Amino acid sequence: METPLEAGTSRPHVALWARLRVARWLWVPLAAFALSRSLLFAVAYVGGALLPDDPNAYHLRGTDNLLLDVFASRWDTGFYVSIAEEGYQNEAEPFPSTAFWPLLPLLMRALATLTGDVALAGVLISNAALLGAMVLLYRLTDAEWGPAVAERAVWYLLIFPASLFGSAIYTESLYLLCSIGALALARNRLWESSALLGMAGALTRLVGITMMPVLLAEWWRQRRAGDRPPLLGAALVCLVPLGTLAFMLFLQLRFGDPLAFLRASAAWEREPQSPLALIAELFRVPPGGWGAALASGRFGLNEWLDFLTVLLFLGLGLRLLAERRWPEGLLITLGVLLPMSSGLLFSQRRYMWVLFPAFVLLARWGGQPWVDRVITAVSLAFLALYTVLFANGYWVA
Repeated sequence: METPLEAGTSRPHVALWARLRVARWLWVPLAAFALSRSLLFAVAYVGGALLPDDPNAYHLRGTDNLLLDVFASRWDTGFYVSIAEEGYQNEAEPFPSTAFWPLLPLLMRALATLTGDVALAGVLISNAALLGAMVLLYRLTDAEWGPAVAERAVWYLLIFPASLFGSAIYTESLYLLCSIGALALARNRLWESSALLGMAGALTRLVGITMMPVLLAEWWRQRRAGDRPPLLGAALVCLVPLGTLAFMLFLQLRFGDPLAFLRASAAWEREPQSPLALIAELFRVPPGGWGAALASGRFGLNEWLDFLTVLLFLGLGLRLLAERRWPEGLLITLGVLLPMSSGLLFSQRRYMWVLFPAFVLLARWGGQPWVDRVITAVSLAFLALYTVLFANGYWVA
């Protein structure tokens, strides 16, 4: 007579289900992704259908498909679509597309051979990358802090107000996949693969270049712990900036200007300056004084929300540095200082979202029920607000 175990293993579908039940690293991120994206898409649909658009909103692919219109036809999405379809434009353009990095549009162009539409391809790539990043984040966090912290870290990242950009044609999801993957591979001493993902991150966003010091810090951490990582690992990590240099080489060959991405950013008034100058401008007394500005609502609330988000993440980064968690602390602090040196506070909420170690730290604190409730309630409220505004063409980040 077969034992229950033998009977179960003789049926492949039963054995597969048994394995899936213990594969929390897969189904927990998948469930969190499905729930958060379902809520996000529902809010975007209802908000887009009920409320009026910003008069200046554009509809890249028309309005036959409301959700595709929302997540593929707002603000920067149009640049990635145009790069994928027509290539880069730099000369005689009021807003040159050379300000946008190439890995996402390259992938969109490749996938469009199957989808027939680069906009649809972009949305699929962003969401697939986000799901993959959440699986990696769970495994990375679970290995050190256990499943409860890993679950909260994934959930907090998915409901952060700027997470709506993770489902749109923006580079945030792809960069999360590259940066989390690079650190996870380095933790597992797979330095060649880690360096390759680091290079991919540096080809995705300018901030990707900071993965070199982050991965070097991880190499040094392992060395100090007595794990004896190979010197080749450190040498390979130093190749991460090749992603940045590859884009610069393309710009030199195509436009004769390897720094075209910096000059193009000036069209959005992004020019390097001290973060202190940016903060001083924020605290400049408005006409009529602070009281009148607060009473009328004309005190630059968007900029203040960006600034407060920056302060939160900088504080979390410094806390990790104080704990001598050098790779995670460096990833956050460098990820804060680089965009804060761009001359604008705009979009800082979105830039902060990719600094994933912050969510692991919050998840550690989230073991206190009241902390968990505050983070969840505030995040969901602002995520809903930002999604409705974004769906109707208003600027949120």
